[in-house]
Amino acid sequence: MAFWEALGCKAGVVTGDPAWKLLTHAKENGYAIPAFNCTSSSSINSVLEAGMKLQRPIMVQFSEGGSAFVAGKALPNDKGKCQAAILGAVCGAHFVRNVSPAYGIPVFCHSDHCAKKLLPWFDGMLEADAAFHGAHGEPLFSSHMLDLSEEPDEENIAICADYLKKMAPLHLILEMEIGITGGVEDGVDNSGAAKEKLYSTPEDVFKVYEALSPISEKFTIAAAFGNVHGVYKAGNVVLNPALLADFQKFAGEKTGKDKPLFLVFHGGSGSTKDEIATALSNGIVKMNVDTDTQWAYWEGLLNFYKAKEGYLQGQIGNPDGDDKPNKSYYDPRKWVRESEVSMCKRVTESCTDLKNVNA
Repeated sequence: MAFWEALGCKAGVVTGDPAWKLLTHAKENGYAIPAFNCTSSSSINSVLEAGMKLQRPIMVQFSEGGSAFVAGKALPNDKGKCQAAILGAVCGAHFVRNVSPAYGIPVFCHSDHCAKKLLPWFDGMLEADAAFHGAHGEPLFSSHMLDLSEEPDEENIAICADYLKKMAPLHLILEMEIGITGGVEDGVDNSGAAKEKLYSTPEDVFKVYEALSPISEKFTIAAAFGNVHGVYKAGNVVLNPALLADFQKFAGEKTGKDKPLFLVFHGGSGSTKDEIATALSNGIVKMNVDTDTQWAYWEGLLNFYKAKEGYLQGQIGNPDGDDKPNKSYYDPRKWVRESEVSMCKRVTESCTDLKNVNA
């Protein structure tokens, strides 16, 4: 029996109490579950394949821009409406729900950063969750993230509390952000953010816990400790994961509980092994990875092109002869698969870094 079966989890998308028990198991056993941004069935399958090979839980997540891409760039995605983003996220979630049981592992289906201006996208996904819950007794997604870190902390927390009240009856998990993750991600540019905003304080983090815990236990906090989206030269980003211990200690003293916070590591791409290990020891249960897997997906195609360049210059004619066909090389199933294999390896690396592997 796999360890997650004892927690009440099944193969496929997990929600509600079983999903929360899985995150609790991660925190208690010193590992975290990585979450990978996906923009197509191909990238989704790359993540699921890695999880299947490892026989470990995994997270598939969709950003607003990634969701719109899933639906198709030709479709309208107007400000204040987010039509394509809603459609793409819902379709992506249904795809994950339909294929993930075949991979034999628990899968979290999550939506990533939702800024205040993108709340119509969030509302559209919640409508889909409610409809799915009415038909099946559980939400379509496992969890959603609100990123209101650009707003004043009081407003950020108040809006999160309002949404958690809507999400709790649907057995959804809320992820929220306090403090800012630097860099640029999906059209949100925090590259000029004040340095002090890149580091949360224990008091800031505990205010979140105080406001949300009376509503539901099912929330996680992406507290800032110098995190930056993207990959930068060594020394340009100063992560301080030891701050996470301060957040836990402060909250623990206030509540009388050991490490009461469920924390999330944003901007995980490019992080050192030591930084990840320190974060794990301080209650991180989820880490986001996007930039590194984007590169891995591209690199798979790049390496294939370099190796088969002579067969990719026309439909007919290659090093084997001027009349030889090249269909077996330019067939999308060939080169897309090379991207998937490369991304799958990078997903496996992230799982290993986060100790999300079997002994």
